[in-house]
Amino acid sequence: MPLYKTKAIVLKSQRWGEADRIVTLYSENVGKVRGIARGARRMKSRFGSALEPFRLIDVTLFEKNAESLASVSQADITESFGILRENLALMTAAARMVNVIQALTPDRDPNPDIFQALIDGLSSLESESDSELCALLFQIHILGHTGFRPQIDHCAECGTYTGMVKVTFSPQSGGIICGSCRDRTFDRGFSISPGSLAFIQQARRLPFHKVTRLRAAGQVRQEVEQTIDAYVRVVAGKALPAVNFTITEKLSS
Repeated sequence: MPLYKTKAIVLKSQRWGEADRIVTLYSENVGKVRGIARGARRMKSRFGSALEPFRLIDVTLFEKNAESLASVSQADITESFGILRENLALMTAAARMVNVIQALTPDRDPNPDIFQALIDGLSSLESESDSELCALLFQIHILGHTGFRPQIDHCAECGTYTGMVKVTFSPQSGGIICGSCRDRTFDRGFSISPGSLAFIQQARRLPFHKVTRLRAAGQVRQEVEQTIDAYVRVVAGKALPAVNFTITEKLSS
């Protein structure tokens, strides 16, 4: 498939050489793919601002083989999500969304559900008042689509039903563990309450356009944030890139 057209979300855009950009895209037809846009940083580039992060674009790619960078020959904006670049909180939440997609999805493995969830996630930020919670819900939702859904119904080690009591969530084990397994493996993990488990359960079952209706505060929110952040870090094999930028250019540096 040397030449193809597809819709894609720009996950990352970085400078390359004197005038080029290397972009990471999550596309509808190909999945995650990296490409080089020659001359993208020139004043009168044909790409304009189409290759900035968070853009939904129609893109034309050419590649000689699956191991090499694709060549971006054309990119047109379908949806700019411009408001996300005008507000630091929204930009931070959007970066968390694209970072988790970049970390958890394999190259060239298309998944229409993930592609649509990413579009829905970025769209939801434009109307949601709690952008941090929206990004957290997105992470929980995406874990199911990527095959890394945490085990929260039974002990991830022995399969025992734990019941609705305060249990331990072990990122290394992939979910909650019972007291016996915790003592046997000396796994400290995180204490997590039934309310927090119920919140995660609900968030992963609902379609994303309904997920954003959920609300969490206090202990539940703190526990869920701690649990999901730690679990994503283990699944990805590394901490996700920091998103404490203060200017837009850092997204595309």
